[in-house]
Amino acid sequence: MGEGERESWTTEEFGASHEGAVGVLLEDGSVPGPVYFDSCSGSGGQSVSQWSVYDGHTPRVPRAAALRAVCSCGWTGPEHRLDWEAIGETDLEEGGEEQADGCLRDWDGHTADVEATTVPLPETVTTLLERLEAEIDKLTKTSPVAAVRAARRLEVTAGRVGYWAARGAQHNLTPVQAAAALGLDENAARKLMARFGRWSPYI
Repeated sequence: MGEGERESWTTEEFGASHEGAVGVLLEDGSVPGPVYFDSCSGSGGQSVSQWSVYDGHTPRVPRAAALRAVCSCGWTGPEHRLDWEAIGETDLEEGGEEQADGCLRDWDGHTADVEATTVPLPETVTTLLERLEAEIDKLTKTSPVAAVRAARRLEVTAGRVGYWAARGAQHNLTPVQAAAALGLDENAARKLMARFGRWSPYI
């Protein structure tokens, strides 16, 4: 079943490997398909899976019974039931706001769990990275072009050290192990390792 357009969440580190969103469940426990909206101009339409459109106000739009967080990795959060007696004629976007916020909190917990399973970084490295970011931010306020040069130097350094790191990781880990250690799906991990190791991701 295809997915329509909807609001989603990502983290900077995990990206599309753990892209979260508010999912919809119907009363029978099934997941509805996208809702298609015709274009007023007659030049096509839009397929939407945003949770707030499932209000049951028209025959072709089913009514959501519950919301739950979903993630591109396959994880799903607990159900947050919608009280339609309380919602009444209020727009679902407003009437279900509390349940949708609960979904975001569930997904935040999921990404925290993912981060906890990744390979840990030494505290000295984490501290140095945080300090470096803070120093470049500070430099941006006084000399933006110097901050750009610093960011470029950081980029060059990352490419240099990342090359040997990726080569070593490829030698020591299977693709599945590397993906788990990085908190990414196998495809994303393969592309990341290939970018740093300077080999084709399609080998």
